[in-house]
Parts: sequence; structure tokens; C-alpha cells
Amino acid sequence: MRHGDKVKKLSRIKSHREAMLANMVISLLTHRMIKTTTSKAKALRPVADRLITFGKKGDLAAKREAYRVLRDHNLVKKLFEEIAPQFASRNGGYTRVLRLGTRLGDGASLSLVELLTAKPVVEKDKKGKKAKIKEEETKKPKEEKAEKTEVSGIIAPEKLAKKE
Repeated sequence: MRHGDKVKKLSRIKSHREAMLANMVISLLTHRMIKTTTSKAKALRPVADRLITFGKKGDLAAKREAYRVLRDHNLVKKLFEEIAPQFASRNGGYTRVLRLGTRLGDGASLSLVELLTAKPVVEKDKKGKKAKIKEEETKKPKEEKAEKTEVSGIIAPEKLAKKE
């Protein structure tokens, strides 16, 4: 009987399963998204959410718990200073699992796990060769545009010297 057994074993022993999930969450926090099987993605979600919650707490005990899983001081610093503050207004549910279909080799169902943070918008050139990162711009008041047109009517001193 399976009473009280809620752990997804993923056909691995405990130490291998914990190491695999730790490596996956390291990749997720580093790259912001990873592609894996659906069952591993479902097992990864609570581990990642727990680490981000530690990052939101921000105390020494939370940093030590995060380091126990991540094993990298730079990544723990990134988690506590960059990633966790983006989720300050959200209570849980920091990751999204998107189904991608099946893998060609063995037919395993694949999923994409990603963090739900706002990423910079990437625009490709018309030919698709160069990608530019576009920051969100706020609309400037019309007064600034009017000032620029007035300034553009002034001729630079170097050009005046050449004309004379």
C-alpha cells in the first residue's frame, strides 16, 4: 500500500534524485528556463519554489538552506539579490510548466520549466541576423521634443568657422 508516500521517486534512489533535482534547479536559476521531461518538471517545481521563498525571507538561516541545495555562493547571492526581489508581491507559484510534446527518440513527454519574471524584450533585425535587446521605454512629454527642435536649429561653431 502507498499510504503516506507522496514522493515522486522518478526511478532513482534518494541521493540520486536529490542530486538531479539540485542540478536542475541550479540550471533553472542560471538560465531562467530549462527543457526536461514532464515528470521531472513536476518534481522540480516545489524545489524551485521553496528556494525562491528562502530568497524572499533573506535571513542567514534561509541563505544556509539555499546554499545546502545550490552549493554555489555566487548563485545564492544572485537568488537573494536579483531573483527573489522580483517575486516580492507574489505568494508562491514562481515557475511555469509548459508542455512541449514528445521526444523523438523514446516518446517521453517534454516540458519547459521557466521562471515567471519579466525578461527583457528581444527584437530581431528584419533579416534576422542581429538581435537587439529593447528596454521598455516610457513616453516622454511633448515639451522635451519641442526643446530638441529648437536646439537643432543652432549651428555648431566648427561649421561656422568653415563657412567664413
